[in-house]
Order: sequence, then structure tokens, then C-alpha cells
Amino acid sequence: MPQATGPRPPLAFQPNVFSVPPMNPHPRHIRSVLIVGGGSAGWMTAAALAQALQCNCTITLVESEEIGTVGVGEATIPPIRLFNETLDIDERDFLRATQGTFKLGIEFVDWARLGHRYFHPFGPFGRDFDMVPLHQYWLRTRADGDGSALCDHSMAWSLARENKFLHPASDPRSVLSTFDYAYHFDAGLYARFLRSYAEGRGATRIEGKVGSVQQNGESGFVESVTMEDGRILSADLFVDCSGFRGLLIEGALNTGYEDWTHWLPCDRAVAMPSAHHGGPTPYTRSTAREAGWQWCIPLQHRTGNGYVYCSQFMEDARAAELLSQRLEGAALGEPRHLRFVTGRRKLNWNRNVVAVGLSSGFLEPLESTSIHLIQANISKLLALFPDRDFDPATIAEFNRVSTTETERIRDFLILHYKLTMRDDSELWRYCAAMEIPDTLALKIEHFRRHGRLIAREMDLFAPPSWLAVQIGQFNIPEGHDPLLDHRGTDAREWLGKLRAAMAAEAERAPLHREVLERHCQAAA
Repeated sequence: MPQATGPRPPLAFQPNVFSVPPMNPHPRHIRSVLIVGGGSAGWMTAAALAQALQCNCTITLVESEEIGTVGVGEATIPPIRLFNETLDIDERDFLRATQGTFKLGIEFVDWARLGHRYFHPFGPFGRDFDMVPLHQYWLRTRADGDGSALCDHSMAWSLARENKFLHPASDPRSVLSTFDYAYHFDAGLYARFLRSYAEGRGATRIEGKVGSVQQNGESGFVESVTMEDGRILSADLFVDCSGFRGLLIEGALNTGYEDWTHWLPCDRAVAMPSAHHGGPTPYTRSTAREAGWQWCIPLQHRTGNGYVYCSQFMEDARAAELLSQRLEGAALGEPRHLRFVTGRRKLNWNRNVVAVGLSSGFLEPLESTSIHLIQANISKLLALFPDRDFDPATIAEFNRVSTTETERIRDFLILHYKLTMRDDSELWRYCAAMEIPDTLALKIEHFRRHGRLIAREMDLFAPPSWLAVQIGQFNIPEGHDPLLDHRGTDAREWLGKLRAAMAAEAERAPLHREVLERHCQAAA
């Protein structure tokens, strides 16, 4: 059975293909949903619910224009395409509306050591041609003196390094079928785009701030929220998209929070947009810095930049100063400072409240998982949609899946910090020496011994992603898979042909800028 080759999609909800008359609702069905908070989380939730709950349920979103959103420009991973496709959103319309660009992966600069870079591609490295994985043959040819890099066997990197882009081929015999892609886009524009979508399908927006939350005295369930102007909004199901505050999930229900900063010590970020310096690249760049790392996200109209750092090792003013000095283009705005605590709510679903987005927890955007975690909780909510009895078994399963998936992503992020050879600053010395979760230590050790990639239930990032980071950060296996010694295949010629085919296809492909201009150019 073929193995997934990139970030895996969450549980998917499916569109209603056929138009059917509404059935008489079950007497305990959910009659109303109130989404508290807007931004990407709120409007993604509203759009998905409006598409799925086509009758017998009202969907209301309350937000205040006085309360800003965190979104400063988003990089995503391939499952975002499933979300948009499920909503029947045309890719070209979406990219035009959000100033979007294409993304083939992430380039990591200075993470393993100063002066070194590697690429985490979307998609596999080539295609396995034997029962032993391709990278095992690459390891053997490398030991025999072959100087080719692992990334030379990635179609995504072959395109990205030339600033080229095209859509994957459907023919599995073509090397152009061996990569995947995602997007960069403006998060604020995406929320606006989805607001129009949701309101066009019956969702209602209410402007204003929530002043207080009312709960049932016996069950503790949330019954309503009272706005600052006195309006009372009640519902059966509440979705908390209020950001870091967690107005319902924490403020009302005191759910609790699990702090992971001992593994992921960065707790601050400063963001600043800049003008383009050359055409937009079809990939995100993450550059390790003295107290954290800097992102570079190319959109059609600007570049998003940010410095994620640890306040224990750097002051806010110094981080903003360094970021402004390192912009590749002219600054287009003032620095915006963010504070966060990496971790997760102890429950993402508590009583009749489901947390989506930052209210459910925070994982730094190193691997572009922020939008995905929104999408994942929405998909789980629809896959396990309740009635007004709120079956505890349903809630428990939702929390089990969300906890497991978040912990798997956490381990993948820690991997980047742990596998560093840098000792030039306090942060990197701390990370190299820190204790890590046993689940991560097991994966690192298996790979170090024989180059084996251990997959676990609900791993969002499939083995090729783990391979890219471990090789990219010099966790080079001490040996290869023993099964390789029982195979008679000489892969040197085959790997050479694969590299040549990828280079030839990349040479013929159009520039990323040309694809955007031709198919999805945004308005000025």
C-alpha cells in the first residue's frame, strides 16, 4: 500500500453533492451555533459550517473590529487545498482575493550550523523503485563517494531553486507527479474572502464585544453571552475563536493549559511587512538567528517578515531592531509585537464549547501549521458533530485525536531545535542539551542507527518530511537498512537518471511569477 508523502490531511468533511429536501430534524438536533471571534479561525469555521449545515441550524459569528487579529501573512501546508476544494472554492479566485502565491516547501537557513541550508519539500524524494526506500540507496551511494545531495532527488526543490512553478501531473509515471504544493496568502484577506462565502450561505455576523458569559448552574454548559451593549446571544453549541484569550474555553470553563516552553522556548514574535526584493519565491524561508528564527513569506503585493525569539535571551526592542535591519526590501509598516505560550489546552472540547485556532493552543509557525490546526479542529467537529445531548464519548474521541495530532506536530518542531550543531548563542546551546519527549527520542534514534523512519498514528508530517529535516540537520545514519545488503540493485545509474529528469522538467517549467501573472494576478 503506498505511503503518504507529505503533510497529511485531517479528517475530511464532504460537500453535499445532491440537492435534497430537508428531512424532519431529530428532536435533539443542534439548532444554533455561536462562533465567538473572527479572523481566519472564525471565518473558516463559519464557512465550513455554513456549507455543511444547510438546514435546521442557524450560524452566527460575533466579532469586534476594535479587537485586532494576529494574522500577518500566512504560509500553509498542502491540506489547505482540501479545505478550499471541499468548499468548492476556485483556486484562481482564492489567490486573487488573498494576494496569494504558491508554496513548494520551506528553505531552512543556518539551522544545523551557520552557512548551511536545506529544503523541506512538499512531496517525496523521487519515487521508490524497490522494496527498500529510495533514501537508503542514496545513503549507500553517498557512502561510496557520490556527492549528490538528497534534495537533488526532489521535484519540489528542483522547481523551487529555479523560482519555477507548475501544477503536479496526474500521470504517476512522470516525475512531475512526485511533488505537492500549498499557498502563501494574506490572512486578513482570507478571512474577508471566507466571510463573504459564509454570509452568502446564511451565516450571520454581529459586530460587538462580549461582556460576560452565562453558564448553566448545574451542568456548567455555556448558555449565552451578553454583549457590552446588553444584547444576549444564546446557542446550543459554541465555538471559541477568541484567540489567545480563550474567552469561553478558559475564561468561562477554566479548562487549563499544558505549557511546552521547556521544549519550544520561543515565546515572542515581532512582525513587519516589506516591499518585494525580486519576484516572489515559491517557498517560505526560515533563517535561524541568535535567539530564534526569522520568517520570510512572499505574497503578491509584499513580503511578510517576522522574528520568533525567546524573551529569556533577547529584549523586544532589540528583536524589532534586528528584524528591521535584515529586511530584504523597504519596510511597509511598523513592527507588531506578539506574546504567546507554546502549548495546548488540556481539552479542545469542553462541555458545549469547542476551541478552534489560538484558543485551542499555540505552536510556533516554524512548519506553517497554524492554519492547518484550525482546519483540523473544524474537520473533527464536523466528523463528530453532536446533538444537544453532547455524548461524552464523542467529546472524548475529539479530544483524544486533537491531543495526539498536536503532540505529533510538537515533536516535529522540537526536532529542528534539538538537531542543531550551533553553539554560538545561549538559545542554541540550551536546545542542543535539552531533554526531549520519549516519542521524539525514539524516532531520532531509529533513524540514527539504520536510517529508518518510524511513523506513528496521526503523524501530520509523513516520513519524507522527517527525512528532510534529519538529513538536513546532519542526523546522518551510522548504517543503512540491513535489508539493502540482500538486494542486488545498483541504484547509482537510476538515481542519476532521476536527477537528470527532474532538472530537465524544471528547466522547461514557467517562472512562478509568470504563473501568477497569467492565472491569478491580484488587483493592485
